[in-house]
Amino acid sequence: MATSRYDNIPYKRTGLSGLFLSRLSLGLWHNFGGKADLNNAKEILHTAFDKGITHFDLANNYGPPPGSAEENFGKILKSDFQSHRDELIISTKAGFKMWDGPYNDGGSRKYLISSLDQSLKRMQLEYVDIFYHHRPDPNTPIEESMLALDHIVRSGKALYVGVSNYSGEQTKRATEILRELKTPFIIHQPKYNMFVRGVEKDLFPVLKEEGLGCIPFSPLAQGLLTNKYLGGIPKQSRIADPDGFLKESDLDENVRSKIIALNEIAVNRGQSLAQLALVWVLRKEVVTSALIGVSSVSQLLYNISALDNVNLSKDEQIKIENILDTNI
Repeated sequence: MATSRYDNIPYKRTGLSGLFLSRLSLGLWHNFGGKADLNNAKEILHTAFDKGITHFDLANNYGPPPGSAEENFGKILKSDFQSHRDELIISTKAGFKMWDGPYNDGGSRKYLISSLDQSLKRMQLEYVDIFYHHRPDPNTPIEESMLALDHIVRSGKALYVGVSNYSGEQTKRATEILRELKTPFIIHQPKYNMFVRGVEKDLFPVLKEEGLGCIPFSPLAQGLLTNKYLGGIPKQSRIADPDGFLKESDLDENVRSKIIALNEIAVNRGQSLAQLALVWVLRKEVVTSALIGVSSVSQLLYNISALDNVNLSKDEQIKIENILDTNI
């Protein structure tokens, strides 16, 4: 383990809380599950930590199959990182389907507490640093979900709580409830990237007003904002995978023309398109950290190097806005 890791990466305060996060955090969504190479996963985690990334983000359903990412992370944590537990920020989430029966997802007290108990067993932990409600549940009163989060903190199973995929209005209501309960609600995890910007108007003003931090997921639009698709659709890509989350329709001529134009700005900055996309997300004052998902150490190091040049000039920002506002 590197002794100078904390000199390698900047940290930022999470909203008005006392918790600082590394500007890039590692998400374990897709490359740490049952099909993953454990040695590769271990190498990625070691490199991330040695480079100063202290925050590892999971969810109960991460895999595949669901639960396997937490299980694998728990094995590596116990064998390699146990003595560093107090230097790590580990988060998990619950909100989507996880098991059979009527209590298998959503936001009920029953589901949220049971799910975290299972997550802690899989990760071999006594507590997580941050526990999120993964999505708002229209079938459960928000008061019930927030009271469950409060109970989880008071029972010692989480130090802080957050929400993900909540609208601005829902976040404001959650803040009101948890503030009255004096629950440490500190962060929101929304989807945010150059192609998904609705949160700028709906959510970000609420986060600023309420003093909450923000850690966007999918800052690279699941790979669209990388060099991978500049020349079309490679055979080994998420779009080419019939079981993948991206479809050919996601890369129409309008999108492709934008990534080509954005890449020109990146090249002129001495960066890749992916690095520019990360810098663009981090430009917002309300953003504490950005979640990156990687499948190799080289990809991880490539993303981290984006932090070598995080300043976007006014001219660059205007050019980017013009590209993103253009429809062909």
